[in-house]
Amino acid sequence: MKKYIERIKNGVITENPIFVQVLAMCPTLAVTSSAENAVGMGAATTLVLIFSNFLISALRKVIPDKIRIPAYIVIIASFVTVVDMLMEGFLPSLYKSLGIFIPLIVVNCVILGRAEAYAAKNGIVASIFDAIGMGLGFTASLFAVGVVREIIGNGTILGLQIMPASYQPAAIMILAPGAFFALGVLMTLINYINLKRTNGQAKNLEHDCSSCAMGCGGKCGSIDLIK
Repeated sequence: MKKYIERIKNGVITENPIFVQVLAMCPTLAVTSSAENAVGMGAATTLVLIFSNFLISALRKVIPDKIRIPAYIVIIASFVTVVDMLMEGFLPSLYKSLGIFIPLIVVNCVILGRAEAYAAKNGIVASIFDAIGMGLGFTASLFAVGVVREIIGNGTILGLQIMPASYQPAAIMILAPGAFFALGVLMTLINYINLKRTNGQAKNLEHDCSSCAMGCGGKCGSIDLIK
């Protein structure tokens, strides 16, 4: 079970597809004008990711190596078609808002990347948890960008007014430049937090030259010695 929890943590934090790996920038910048659109795109991508990882992992020993990429694309496209039809039938307003970006999930590099890097080499259960982790990380990242843009650009969250009536929305935040600004600020904040955490861990591993058993004579660097 620890292995599966690690896969989820990996997708949400360690290898977050947007803030760490900087993947899928096109939908990230295009559909996050509101938190609702962000959640819708994240949920659709997560469903495709889970079912694609499941089937690719199940067929990993059957699919010939030479045609694995075309095979992955066919599998992914099949699930995208199903999700596209379901959204059109049951969530028409969201489907209209997301537009062409639902079919474009087929070429989302997060999905194809996990198929090639993980599902094709690991068991079904582990691949499903890997997909859940990556999907949650992708959805959470989209939601964070969408919330920032919607609050500043409209004064709302998920359509609910949270800013006072006197608030003057910055309309630029729901346009393309606002997407770059919000993403850049969030990436900077997250990288700063990760850097502080890494530095804190490094300090806990500082080398004490006075009691060094390697005869460093007080000249060794703590990080180099640990490595």
